[in-house]
Amino acid sequence: MRRIITLTSDFGLVDHYVGSMKGVIMGINSDCRIVDITHEIPKYDIIKAALVVRNFYKYFPKDSIHVVVVDPGVGTDRKPIIVETEHGVFVGPDNGVFSFIEESSRVFEITNREFMLEDLSSTFHGRDIFAPVAAHLSLGLGANEFGEVLSSPVLLNIGKPQILDDRIIGEIIYKDSFGNLITNIPGDIVEHTSKIDLDGVVINSISSSYQDVAKGELLAIVGSSGFLEIAVNQGSASEHINSHKITVVK
Repeated sequence: MRRIITLTSDFGLVDHYVGSMKGVIMGINSDCRIVDITHEIPKYDIIKAALVVRNFYKYFPKDSIHVVVVDPGVGTDRKPIIVETEHGVFVGPDNGVFSFIEESSRVFEITNREFMLEDLSSTFHGRDIFAPVAAHLSLGLGANEFGEVLSSPVLLNIGKPQILDDRIIGEIIYKDSFGNLITNIPGDIVEHTSKIDLDGVVINSISSSYQDVAKGELLAIVGSSGFLEIAVNQGSASEHINSHKITVVK
């Protein structure tokens, strides 16, 4: 079956880890299509991984399988899980990495050893559990064949912005590879903004494109993630901004 399996991890590409996972998958289903999302998630950064998942999964076919391995708790009692939704199936650790999936879902704990590698390590569940489980899912097995329903999966708690009569107080939650700073403020609530204050660094409007300001200047923009972002035209906002707090004045 030609189902898509995507891979996201903090492994990087220097070592053998990603290649080993692909080998396991292809050994079970050589007809599947493997797509690398990124293997450059900062080490152990579950929040960033969860935001990356949120930003890409809905653009894939609905029968895609998404494997995410950012797993600082590997080898502990944290559970391996499958998250089944109407817009894809997700495989990875129960550590909050799937917190921002927007569709309703059912979660299954992976307990059936039949679908794991025989020599199960305590340090590489990406290869020994998540890769073979994803490959078997791509052959048409249902998530319920891998274990029982998990009623209370781990969810990350990222604060929502504080919305007052004259201002919105939020925070920067993510820095991308361009140095753009993504906030937790949805773009659709900042249409009537007079200024944006980042602990004394002030931006007086929201731009519609990076070219609205001169090269090297700060701007605020609603990015492709749907949240308010702070950026620099052809530069890095993270080099200019030290604050994690942002105030939008209405």
